[in-house]
Amino acid sequence: MIKELVIYPDDRILACGDVRGFDESVGRLFDDIKETMDHHGLDALSAMQVAHPFNMFIVKKDGEYIEFANPRILQKSKPFEAEERSSYYPDVTAIVPRHEKLKIVYEDRNGNTCYMDADNDRHFAAMFEQMMDFSLGGTMLDRIDKKQKQRILDALEGKGLVPQVGDVCPTFSRKDYFVSFADKILFFMGLSLLTPLFKFEKTTVENIYMFDKIAFPSVLLLMAGFFVYAFYESKKYKQCSSCQVGNNIGVVIKRSVAAIAFAVGAYFLVNPS
Repeated sequence: MIKELVIYPDDRILACGDVRGFDESVGRLFDDIKETMDHHGLDALSAMQVAHPFNMFIVKKDGEYIEFANPRILQKSKPFEAEERSSYYPDVTAIVPRHEKLKIVYEDRNGNTCYMDADNDRHFAAMFEQMMDFSLGGTMLDRIDKKQKQRILDALEGKGLVPQVGDVCPTFSRKDYFVSFADKILFFMGLSLLTPLFKFEKTTVENIYMFDKIAFPSVLLLMAGFFVYAFYESKKYKQCSSCQVGNNIGVVIKRSVAAIAFAVGAYFLVNPS
């Protein structure tokens, strides 16, 4: 039977509990969810989206309807950004941070425990994690920037236009990789300053100092790359809270000063000559 979809602001979507008894009603509900998916042309649908407060949903994968009851994500890795829509938020598209590689445990319609390793299928991963958001009492908008979420909700309430994809920056940016690598290098540069406390052989000390000499310009190059990519994003996205020039300059100055301080310290404390 085709079910009526729950649409925002109906908060029944936020009520959910695990399936306890696996009787015929569980199978019937899965069948209804599948029929409703076909009717509306959906690739995923949860019981909560048809006003049944149970932790169960169906996600299409390679044309197959996979039924999940009481699912849990055991491990996740390989983050990426997915452009998503949801029947709960009509006409809304958002960029949501997801994970491509998932290790999942769940139960089928008969209560049998099943395991799944999902990888190299971003669409399935995004849809599965979106359904898990409903299971955890949230929605895809809980995964995005708070300001962007509020703009979307205000627009849905008739207070403005829904921001379009490309207008608002994603919550995760590739420029963060530059900062992450720089921070790791700075950590080891700082650690190298402890060299005088240990009785290392001269060759070891020379190798540590060589690392410091390479690490210092590496941090500066990473910060230059960070600033260039941040400038690119500031031009790409019309609304970007993380692309403000002042914020980016602060990131560059903070790490560049730290690199200079560690390099000077290494020259006086680690330099074997």
